[in-house]
Amino acid sequence: MHFQFRKLASTEGPVEFHEALDVHHVTKGRKDITHVSPLQADLKVVPSGEGEVDVKGRLSVELDMTCSRCLKPLKKQVGINFEERFKYSENTENVQDEEDEIRYVAEDDVNLVPFIEEALLLNLPFAAVCKDDCKGLCPTCGTDLNEQDCGCDKEVIDPRLAALKDFFKQQ
Repeated sequence: MHFQFRKLASTEGPVEFHEALDVHHVTKGRKDITHVSPLQADLKVVPSGEGEVDVKGRLSVELDMTCSRCLKPLKKQVGINFEERFKYSENTENVQDEEDEIRYVAEDDVNLVPFIEEALLLNLPFAAVCKDDCKGLCPTCGTDLNEQDCGCDKEVIDPRLAALKDFFKQQ
């Protein structure tokens, strides 16, 4: 997904992109994500005057994941509102400010893929759950607590105070 900056900044009409991108390499280190569908990018590139170009649109991708509590497989639909502003500059190092919302580019050919991948990476779920009230697995025996109660002792005693546990019991 490329556009020619100078050519687009000087024209009046927008350019639209409707493409599917393979982004499986973005989630390569995540063990909870088992499969990533191609990311659907629906973007509109519009010159906004003053030598700037706005890119707005929607990104969507479907993830096959495992629940972080009970390890069951689940599908998660991720939708991202994408919005970036680009401006041409010969020297991007002196101009770029971290708090500035404008992305300065030194080349005439602007590749949108790295910006799309960054937006996806920032919007991936931190820990997916199959449902909000998922009870997870028993830490002692591994039983799925959503299906049945295992009967394990769930009383947690601080090991530093374990010696005082029987102190007040009757003899």
